[in-house]
Amino acid sequence: MPVGDSDMAIADEMRRQADEIEDNLIKVKEDFFRQVDGDRRITWRGELGNPTQMLAFNARAADLIILNCPRPGSTNGCRTVDHGTLLLSVGRPVLLAPLDFQPVKAEGVLIAWKDTREARRAVVDALPFLSSASRVRVATLESNDLAAARQSADDVVNYLGRHGIRATADAIDIGGADESEALVQIATEIGADLIVSGAYGHSRIREWAFGGVTRSLLRCSSISRLMSN
Repeated sequence: MPVGDSDMAIADEMRRQADEIEDNLIKVKEDFFRQVDGDRRITWRGELGNPTQMLAFNARAADLIILNCPRPGSTNGCRTVDHGTLLLSVGRPVLLAPLDFQPVKAEGVLIAWKDTREARRAVVDALPFLSSASRVRVATLESNDLAAARQSADDVVNYLGRHGIRATADAIDIGGADESEALVQIATEIGADLIVSGAYGHSRIREWAFGGVTRSLLRCSSISRLMSN
């Protein structure tokens, strides 16, 4: 929202910004259709409004939302999508691209498992990717009850098996290490290019105050992440 000395000056500035956004939308639309090269399955929706709200609103027509990786130093202002807010409001799985925008082959997939509603939702949402993967690892990070954690991960492996998906399970005690860094390391070790996880098992306020896996994975730029809430 622009500020100024008078209502007229503010209105003029808002009109100028709206015109600038609409001009940019025209350019992006032209580039979009050049990229899809006449594919008739493709449709375009360009609207003037809050990007996060408009994307969540239009997600009713989609199975999957794909988001770019936030550029280092970028801020979530009125012209960018707030990834965390979108995850909580969109009602669809969200695929976050890595910084280099490499296509997701999903030959190797790491499921970051915790026995939460969000993680269960993510596993179901990821089935189309998992069904074509050659390597699927279910990893649960636990510092207290490793036996219970392994049983939980084994149940996921059995569930996937009933869908024709072969997977293995690990319950790992990482001590005080950073969980998101541990997950990326495991993904690298097994040659995975996709991490599947639930989003915001804790409240977003708690994640903002104390940090959390969702917050860290949102910032991760080296690998694709499929997240569901």
